[in-house]
Amino acid sequence: MDFKPLVTLLAVVNPLAIVPFFIHYTQGFSSQQRRDTVVTASFSAFLVIATSAILGLEVLEFFGISLASFQVGGGMLLLISSMNMLNAQPAEAKPLTKELEQGAEKAAMGASIAVVPLTIPLLTGPATISTVVIYAERAQTFWQMAALVGYGVVIGLATAVCFALADPIARVLGKTGINVMTRLMGLILAALAVEVMALGLTKLFPALAH
Repeated sequence: MDFKPLVTLLAVVNPLAIVPFFIHYTQGFSSQQRRDTVVTASFSAFLVIATSAILGLEVLEFFGISLASFQVGGGMLLLISSMNMLNAQPAEAKPLTKELEQGAEKAAMGASIAVVPLTIPLLTGPATISTVVIYAERAQTFWQMAALVGYGVVIGLATAVCFALADPIARVLGKTGINVMTRLMGLILAALAVEVMALGLTKLFPALAH
C-alpha cells in the first residue's frame, strides 16, 4: 500500500499547527461546546477530503482542465504552502481577514466556528483539495480509491486528537515546539511538491523526460 498520499496530507493539513487557532477561537466555550467543535471540525475535514477524492476528477473534466495542468498548478500551490510552513505558519495560512474576525465574534456569541474558519480554510483549503485530486487520478482500483478516502478518516482522527488535547499539546510543545514540527513538515512537503510538478511537466512537455 502506498502511504505517500497520507504523508502528504498530514504535512498539508498539519493539525498540530492549527492548535493555537483552535484555542483562540474556542476561548470562553464550555466543555460541551469544545467537544462539539472538535467533532464537527474533524468530520468536516474528512468530508472535504472524501468529496475531493470522489468528485474532484469529474469537476476537472467538467471545466475541461487537463490533469497535467492541474498537477503543475497544484504542485506550485503545495510549494507555496511549504514556504509558509518553513516560515512556521500553517500550510493553508491566511491573514486574519474580516471574515475570520467575524468568525471569532460568532464564537464569542456561542455559534460554531468548526467549519469556518477552522476546517475551511485553516485545515483543508485549496492545497489539500489539490493534493487529494492529484492522488485520486493515480488510484487505478476501487481499493486504492477506498484507501484514499480512508486516509481522510485518518486525517479526521488526527485532527480530533490534536484538538481534544489542544491545551496539553500547547503546554508541552509550546510555540517553539509547534514551529519546529511545522518547519519539518514543510521541508517534506516541499520535496513532494517538486515531485508532483515534475510529473505534470513531463506530461505537458514529453521532451523533458529525456
